[in-house]
Amino acid sequence: MPREFHFPASVTWEGGRRTSARVEGKQAIAIAPPPEFRGTDPGLWSPEDFFTAAAASCLTVTITGLAERAGVPLRSLEVSGNGVVGKREDGHFGFVRVEQRVRLATDSGFEERARELVEEAERGCLVAVSLDLPLHTEIDIAVAAPA
Repeated sequence: MPREFHFPASVTWEGGRRTSARVEGKQAIAIAPPPEFRGTDPGLWSPEDFFTAAAASCLTVTITGLAERAGVPLRSLEVSGNGVVGKREDGHFGFVRVEQRVRLATDSGFEERARELVEEAERGCLVAVSLDLPLHTEIDIAVAAPA
């Protein structure tokens, strides 16, 4: 029988256009629409922010796991994401693509293997494989300065 994992969350209306998301045992997060959609609280995370962050953070933690298992040293790692919203081919307004940029530094001699791991992470990231839209990733690999 295939394994299943569950990730329950609840969202509660707090008044106006504010909500809060909760996961048992974790701090609640205030959420509101972004200014682009007449949101009045630009300092709060929006659902769109979470969507983009989910893709970028999933790629990040997948890279770290693969690097750890492969013995590839990570000296720095940053994944920047940009969720692009527009008119989709199906006529709906929604996310049309996610653009990501991976900046990774490793030790000399590990550059090619690090690039391979990033590409593998992109194909295997749970969030990315669950999305029905293009995901574009630019990869910058650098050699870390000796300590």
